[in-house]
Amino acid sequence: MKISRIISAALILMTFACATQKDVVSLDSRLGEIEIREAQLKRDKEAFEAARTESEQALRQQTASLRAAIEELREDVRGLNGRVEELKHNLAQQQSKGAASAQLESSLADSDRRVRRIEEYLNLESSAASAGAGVAAGSAPSSIKAQDRPAAALTEEELYNRAKQAFDQGDSDAARQDFENYISRYPKSQNADNAQFWIGEIYYRDKWYEKAILEYQKVIEMYPNGNKVPAALLKQGLAFSNIGDKTNARLILEELTRKFPKTNEAGIAAKKLQSM
Repeated sequence: MKISRIISAALILMTFACATQKDVVSLDSRLGEIEIREAQLKRDKEAFEAARTESEQALRQQTASLRAAIEELREDVRGLNGRVEELKHNLAQQQSKGAASAQLESSLADSDRRVRRIEEYLNLESSAASAGAGVAAGSAPSSIKAQDRPAAALTEEELYNRAKQAFDQGDSDAARQDFENYISRYPKSQNADNAQFWIGEIYYRDKWYEKAILEYQKVIEMYPNGNKVPAALLKQGLAFSNIGDKTNARLILEELTRKFPKTNEAGIAAKKLQSM
């Protein structure tokens, strides 16, 4: 009887010991799985942080590049001013000696025109230059009369329609003036971003790409939620391409395809990028 009890107790102890060992092995296995998952989550988090940092750096680089391009244009103005002064001095010397200076006068006139155009586009022109430009612009009468009424006498819709009609008929001066009046009088109108975009289109159509770039930038900055932003980015990129600045053209077109991938403008930008 005693031997039987001893054997039974021994069997119970062996069974308990086996069960405990299995539990320990199971717990070790689960702990290992948890550690593996924790390590994977840590790697995923580090990869996400790295990607976000890279994206932020790319955006800062794009902004810095665009600002640098605009600053380069300002440098061009200063350089052209210096060239004009040099040409004026040389012309004065030639005239004082009674020598013919047709070529020098032509170069001076060309530089003067370039300076006036770029200064106007950068809002750096003097009051005297502005007055001169106004006389030149006024020499060609507008073909759009709009019942001979001044802009102040027109309603919001009438003013916008008159400006757009002038644009469609190729009367750039009248269209630009009316669009500018429209934006000044109705800055929060639903057509204000359209008016600003058409101003950019006027300069783009006239192949004054530097001026067009800044006018399109006003659309992007002043009306970020408007429907003309994709079009403004596209034309801004094309304008940079037309003046030979392929770097900024690519940056802007890539920004367009990234921010507005489902638009028609993004499709055009993608094709342009492939050909650059």
